[in-house]
Amino acid sequence: MKKKIRAIILFSGGLDSILAAKILQEQGIELLGITFKSYFFNKDTAKKAAKEIGLRLKVIDFSKEHLKMVKNPKYGYGKAMNPCIDCHILMLETAKKIMKKQKSASFLATGDVLGERPMSQNKQALEIIEKEFCLKGYLLRPLSAKLLEPTIPEKLGWVDREKLSGIRGRSRKKQLIFAKKYKIKEYPAPAGGCILTDLEFGKRLKELLKIYPKCGGDDIELLKLGRHFWEDKVKIIIGRDKEENKKIRKLKKSSDILIEMKNYSGPLTLVRNYSKARIKNLAMEKAKKLTQYYSTKARCKKDVKFDII
Repeated sequence: MKKKIRAIILFSGGLDSILAAKILQEQGIELLGITFKSYFFNKDTAKKAAKEIGLRLKVIDFSKEHLKMVKNPKYGYGKAMNPCIDCHILMLETAKKIMKKQKSASFLATGDVLGERPMSQNKQALEIIEKEFCLKGYLLRPLSAKLLEPTIPEKLGWVDREKLSGIRGRSRKKQLIFAKKYKIKEYPAPAGGCILTDLEFGKRLKELLKIYPKCGGDDIELLKLGRHFWEDKVKIIIGRDKEENKKIRKLKKSSDILIEMKNYSGPLTLVRNYSKARIKNLAMEKAKKLTQYYSTKARCKKDVKFDII
């Protein structure tokens, strides 16, 4: 009886990872998908896609480890604040620990496509990732395998190299052909679900790290909400709508200050102090003026009153 081959695949739920999983499933390989939860991306897309293709999925919350890496990546950032190479390495290292602990998987796989992403999927980046991964030959990339050196799973016949693919570049024509073959109709846009690639968010994060390198998860969650202003080391966040106001209120810490207008409808404002000194009147006055300015009803009024919470 032929030995059952098992593998772990990094699974984001994007089209590339779906296709990589399908190619291996088609060869009878038993897969465990691993997806990650962080302050910068969530598990929802992966869970939905895994259910669609019958993939067993394990969710790993590595938020704290990921944030620590984001603050000081060995291989730097992309166009925004995306440390893609370091992120891939961290994911693979985490998956490797699971593989060694369970002792059931024979190799690891990813949905990487050679040349698709300029920072993390060029030939040099793929080589760096494999070198840092420290399990040379045991990392299979089914979508571009024919363009890369044969891996141990291919050499030992666990995987049929001829049934793997040789996709290169940013065009998704070949992926769409595969999607049609496997009858995959729903998949997310290729931009990905990582907010670190967003330029505006990247600017906010860069500024926060410069002023307060010790920032934690709740500081990151605030970066996703509202309009942001600084007064020295005091952060002012203005909610843009009712839903954001609710989320901002939930993120308030005991040391934060909330500002809202008593006699006009408008935004909720959170003031967070990143210095050891007390908040100066200048910062509070600025926060009040911004709160009033972003209310169309109160903007030009002279009788505005505030609640300070």
